[in-house]
Amino acid sequence: MTITTCVFDAYGTLFDVAAAARVAASEPGNERLAQTWEGLARDWRLKQLEYSWLRAITGDHVDFWQVTQDGLDWAMEAAGLDDATLRARLLALYWELGAYPEVPAVLNALKQAGLNMAILSNGSPAMLQGAVDSAGIGALFDDVLSVESVGIFKPAAPVYDLVGQRFGCDRASVLFVSSNGWDAGSAAAYGFTTAWVNRAGAPMDRLPARPQHIVPDLSAIAQLALNKGATA
Repeated sequence: MTITTCVFDAYGTLFDVAAAARVAASEPGNERLAQTWEGLARDWRLKQLEYSWLRAITGDHVDFWQVTQDGLDWAMEAAGLDDATLRARLLALYWELGAYPEVPAVLNALKQAGLNMAILSNGSPAMLQGAVDSAGIGALFDDVLSVESVGIFKPAAPVYDLVGQRFGCDRASVLFVSSNGWDAGSAAAYGFTTAWVNRAGAPMDRLPARPQHIVPDLSAIAQLALNKGATA
């Protein structure tokens, strides 16, 4: 089936989730963070995801901004950083995450080709709007879909249902793009054609389904979506 709809995860896929810690570490007065920022960024992201999964299982839903704050608090304690000013700065920077360098060109190519375009993210609507505005890519999407409309985080099926509800498309006609292996695999099991953006060169997650495509960044996504290689 030909791809008609291209859907992107947001954090780690379009937006660089390590940027907040990296930028803060470069600022005067944050010398301690400069020594540990990579570990903090890694722990922050891991706990942010772990807390979203646990809350999905237990039904204790909060929005992604709360999960993001909780993850940072854990990561800062693990790094021995007890600094309210630094915490506030890191959280402020999270609303201004930069897009990866290849993002604008890829999105423009897909948009010009006439595909339906959307973000599907765990992020709250306000967080996503902040990131999209900061990156200047809002005009390239037909919609920004947040899990807040269904009250559960990915990879729950009702989240992936939002795409079909919005665009009226068959599952196999959707190219779903995520930097999270668990997300790409779960979306493949759901029935989407999926591409895993494996920026870190990580092993494949051991899940019931695997993504159909694996790419090191987003540069090849337009070709996958528009060429015969992207058919399911």
